[in-house]
Amino acid sequence: MSKSNAWKKRKKLEREGRRNPVLNRSQYAMIDLQTRKTKTKKDRLDQHKHKGRLSDWNNDHDKGLFCLNTLFV
Repeated sequence: MSKSNAWKKRKKLEREGRRNPVLNRSQYAMIDLQTRKTKTKKDRLDQHKHKGRLSDWNNDHDKGLFCLNTLFV
């Protein structure tokens, strides 16, 4: 694998006696600070609260009974 230009520049700075830029990075730079939690039952229900509501409304009129009464005299 070849070495990147950034890696080469960092090594050159070290050879010249300067500080490596990697050491200037914060200790929190590589840490994921986002707290993670599993969803509660309420969160899962709220996520699907409106799912399919409009499609059900559009299809309700097709599910009804259609009766046509004709009298032949």
